[in-house]
Amino acid sequence: MLAQEIIRSKRDGAALSEDQIACMVKGLADESISEGQIAAFAMAVFFQGMTMDECTVLTREMTRSGTVLEWSDLDLPGPVLDKHSTGGVGDKVSLMLGPIVAACGGFVPMISGRGLGHTGGTLDKLDAIPGYCTAPDNARFRQVVQQTGCAIIGQTSDLAPADKRLYGIRDVTGTVESIPLITASILSKKLAAGLQGLVMDVKTGSGAVSDTMAKAQELAESIVAVANASGLPTSALITDMDQVLGSNVGNALEVAETVAYLKGQRDRRLHEVVLALAVELLVLGKIDDSRDAARARAEKSLASGAAAEVFGRMVAALGGPADLMDKPEGYLPAAPVARACYAENAGFVTAMNTREIGLAVVSLGGGRGRASDVIDYSVGLSDICAVGDAVDGERPLAVIHAASNAAADAVEQTLRAAIRVGDQLMAEQGMVQGCIVRDGT
Repeated sequence: MLAQEIIRSKRDGAALSEDQIACMVKGLADESISEGQIAAFAMAVFFQGMTMDECTVLTREMTRSGTVLEWSDLDLPGPVLDKHSTGGVGDKVSLMLGPIVAACGGFVPMISGRGLGHTGGTLDKLDAIPGYCTAPDNARFRQVVQQTGCAIIGQTSDLAPADKRLYGIRDVTGTVESIPLITASILSKKLAAGLQGLVMDVKTGSGAVSDTMAKAQELAESIVAVANASGLPTSALITDMDQVLGSNVGNALEVAETVAYLKGQRDRRLHEVVLALAVELLVLGKIDDSRDAARARAEKSLASGAAAEVFGRMVAALGGPADLMDKPEGYLPAAPVARACYAENAGFVTAMNTREIGLAVVSLGGGRGRASDVIDYSVGLSDICAVGDAVDGERPLAVIHAASNAAADAVEQTLRAAIRVGDQLMAEQGMVQGCIVRDGT
């Protein structure tokens, strides 16, 4: 079966057979098909889409392209749970949520990804921590999950290898937004992790892959349907990405914000998302019978310092500094230039083009334009304003962290264009905008 004939079939709008999909996935995994053919296949799927049956088969075959983890032999005293985000700007929720759920009695083997397009990647953030190993072997991964309750890593060569190759090519070929490819990519990793429950955070807004509510709803429904058809109990929340999530964007800066969050310094909007997802996971995993009880348990894990302790132990167990929680500034890289960017006129922040802000961080070196690009973990933005904030000559739009003054100059112009300032105070908007539960409602 020739790859080019399969590509031609999908290009012309045909539904692919199980054998055709299996052939493409095998070629992805064993590298018998070229990067050009993978890119063409991804573009064909982007334009022609896939049926739910095709997407379910693609997910299954990508899951089976490598090892599928089992946890039953460890006799873990709690459910194996995870969360995944479709990606956003300033989205460091996984770094906070995993330790919270672990501190509440769950076990979180989180298989995460790198940045795609303008959105940041959890692994890129963790790579900013000196010594942290994002690609341990399966034995070490299982050991860390068992001992600390949480391990956030990337795909090893054994876990969904077909997706790993496709993921990198999607990032640089303009096919990130394909709903079937997003669905299969996310779920192949999650199914390979041997989960008992999954909650999706599907972002919507100017900084999301799904920039409209209709697209977010379609994606959430696709993931929930395919996951449950594949035997993985899954629900999804649709959350706002019409502005940066939290205060910082950039890899080391977001790790610093994570440490501050776990130690008690919390952005309101970020905290709302983290707690909403924690509640869903604790109820889905049957740790709590009600959302009120789940919320109380999650809040207690933060107030007691238990979640912070889990994060610190996870970092140390995966090779990072044992005292990161005590002195993050001693380990996280800092950019040589840190400069406040002010609005041209005083007023209230009324809106922002979050995608442009994400791209600004990529332009600083904090993301990739090509799969082979090397990331500068120190660059980004901190103290970013939120919609409704008053900005003037004392309160900046953000602080730019850059490798040079010239790079900072360019981003200043981008920020002023991306963040709208007006005279009228805008009403606050809730972060959770929808929920898709297991029965599809």
